[in-house]
Amino acid sequence: MSSDDDFVDFVRGASPRLLKTAWFISGDPVQAEELVQAALERVFVRWRRVSSGDPLAYTRKVLLNLHIDDRRRASREAPSHDVPDRGVTDRGPEDADHVVRLLAALPLRERQVVVMRHYAGLPEADVADLLGISLGTVKSSASRGLAKLRESLAREENSHAH
Repeated sequence: MSSDDDFVDFVRGASPRLLKTAWFISGDPVQAEELVQAALERVFVRWRRVSSGDPLAYTRKVLLNLHIDDRRRASREAPSHDVPDRGVTDRGPEDADHVVRLLAALPLRERQVVVMRHYAGLPEADVADLLGISLGTVKSSASRGLAKLRESLAREENSHAH
């Protein structure tokens, strides 16, 4: 099998999870698709080197770096905090839209940490390395982010109960 075939297999296997990760981080399904496409383009150029290690971890790092760069660029322009009405997901668009809305309310760092820890399932040390932050920052960001998510869910439950 050629290196190109290996890359195509990687894209087929990793794209759905990368797309959902990008959507959870960005809050925008169109931006998520663009982030995944751009990340995969960068990975393809380095595929021979990347494929011998952990290509999924490398692609996640590229994806996060691209998102951070986009956010920095957008902060210098007109920011947009629109959350999509619909999206593509494994369990149904309504469930994923709800998750995206909850995550969109978190500050960027907390959102990144929560998604990488609890959606991507990465260990704290890997998240720290991926985001270029300390282990303590990962722990505190995850704790604050999860607490805010719990508060949001509790508020929703209370509003539905009344």
